[in-house]
Amino acid sequence: MDAPQEHEEPPKEPIPQCPLLSPYELGKFKLNHRVVLAPLTRCRSYGSIPQPHAATYYAQRATQGGLLIAEATAVSPTGFGFPCTPGVFSEEQVEAWKPIVKAVHDKGGIFFLQIWHVGRVSHTSYQPHGEAPLSSSNKIATGKLTLPSGEEKSYSTPRALETHEVRAIVQDFRLAARNAISAGFDGVEIHGAHGYLIDQFLKNGVNDRTDEYGGSFENRCRFALEIVEAISKEIGSDRVGIRLSPFSNHSGCVDSNPQELGLYLIQALNSANLVYVHLVEPRVNFGCPNDAHTLWPIVRAYKGKVLIAGGYNREDGNEALRAEKASMVVYGRHFLANPDLVKRFKLKAPLNKYDRRTFYIQDPVVGYTDYPFLED
Repeated sequence: MDAPQEHEEPPKEPIPQCPLLSPYELGKFKLNHRVVLAPLTRCRSYGSIPQPHAATYYAQRATQGGLLIAEATAVSPTGFGFPCTPGVFSEEQVEAWKPIVKAVHDKGGIFFLQIWHVGRVSHTSYQPHGEAPLSSSNKIATGKLTLPSGEEKSYSTPRALETHEVRAIVQDFRLAARNAISAGFDGVEIHGAHGYLIDQFLKNGVNDRTDEYGGSFENRCRFALEIVEAISKEIGSDRVGIRLSPFSNHSGCVDSNPQELGLYLIQALNSANLVYVHLVEPRVNFGCPNDAHTLWPIVRAYKGKVLIAGGYNREDGNEALRAEKASMVVYGRHFLANPDLVKRFKLKAPLNKYDRRTFYIQDPVVGYTDYPFLED
């Protein structure tokens, strides 16, 4: 009688030599690679209107089946805190976005728009009628900002939103998402990271409210989850992502227990059926210890697709995918300086160096569309 056969595991798919360049299905979007353009504030939308030079900038970085996330875009007139950043709440803004989106689609790219409200990371000079910026509390952000005049100043003292006003901001996000789809975008990314308004509700270093939006994890996450729900009902959850940075300390927005906050929120998002969650690594430049491992319990707790960002290069991006720590890797400064980053990764070619001095200037060419391609 033959010995019983041991159960054999089916062979696993071989890991590609360069996982970053392997195809991937992100929900209904069929992607040719896993290199994502990060949403990068570039301060070149004069009068809050997206400009024609943005079509050149994004088209330069678009590839067939590649995902691009456009820069953070204000959901309402109270959402601004940086010079020359775009909005998506007026008809003029929506119309201005359309040729930019078309330029990316003409290259075969998938294009999401990041939508935000800066909250207290602002100044009265950016606010309608010179009013106080809005936040979860009246605690002032740390650091300085650049005014429309170019002058550097401290942040203004914010005004804590009344409970009924919080619900109005949720509707601003919903309408901005609708407008983004009207402009042709394939989806939206909710900016819940880096100390801006949603983060100001999430973290107890800022949020000292005593109503239904303050106190417990459940209450502090309520605003973010209401925005997710409202936008998902408006455009479909398969077009919605969210960016989170539980460990960041941007502008003094910090939590006393970021690990548990991140775990609570990510578990709540498991039932939202989002197309992805975009997580930012804890890094020194966000005021946190450089300990990448603190993020992984949150990644493992999420049942959906995870995009990861935070100073990755080609090799550690590939390693993150091999270790199944992420579904895709998001590149900011390297993509900013290398419009053909995907091609350079494929050829293992050297990268252009980025110039920090031109990140946020208003020039429509310098430091924006003039970085050389490999063939140049």
